[in-house]
Amino acid sequence: MPGEIPSPVFENTLTPTQTSMPTATVEWFPATSTPTVVPTSPMPPTPEYHPDVGEVLLSDDFSDPGSWTLGQTSSGNIALGINELTIAIAEPKAYEYSLRQEPILGDFYLEITTSPTLCQGEDQYGILLRMSSPGDFYRYALSCDGRVRLDRIVQGTATSPQPWTNSGAVPPGAPITSRLGVWARGNEMRFFINDQYQFTVTDPVLQSGNLGLFARSMGETAVTVNFSDLIVRQLAQ
Repeated sequence: MPGEIPSPVFENTLTPTQTSMPTATVEWFPATSTPTVVPTSPMPPTPEYHPDVGEVLLSDDFSDPGSWTLGQTSSGNIALGINELTIAIAEPKAYEYSLRQEPILGDFYLEITTSPTLCQGEDQYGILLRMSSPGDFYRYALSCDGRVRLDRIVQGTATSPQPWTNSGAVPPGAPITSRLGVWARGNEMRFFINDQYQFTVTDPVLQSGNLGLFARSMGETAVTVNFSDLIVRQLAQ
């Protein structure tokens, strides 16, 4: 897996906002051998997996171009469509992300609809969580061959609190549509696909930050992923 991510240069096709990328020493994706994974059956949803979900803090229909970093780079582009944000990657083995400007999230429950239209094999897409800088965040990733993972990036170096594991909640390939969910309170984060519990990670390092969306091409083919219907709810005290 590549150790360096080329720094995109936004041309501000849709908004003047630009994203600063890490320096050449950043290793955003941990180098790991091909894992041997054991298929798991998704656990049925029960109320205690995401307790204390309260009022809506944010509802985003992706109609405001000022809320997200948008634009075009040498490897692809990020743009708003009709009530959706699209990340399209044309260059092999490239990575693109879009960051929401606000709010800063600590404890929350969020859901977002993901719809990959061009995606295969080990190509990836998902959510960036508690992003306090371009080199400090969690990355909730789905692969297009039906696996799920959580990475932690701190000072540009990636580790995997939850390595790749097969998920029966999302079929491989594209086009498909899935509803991703994340419940986060303090050190504990719980992850869902189509309201089916996937795993829990307890990690004290990153406690708050911005929300982002990403896609990554792992092969020689194009990747296109649409994101829509974002809802973030407060957690009751």
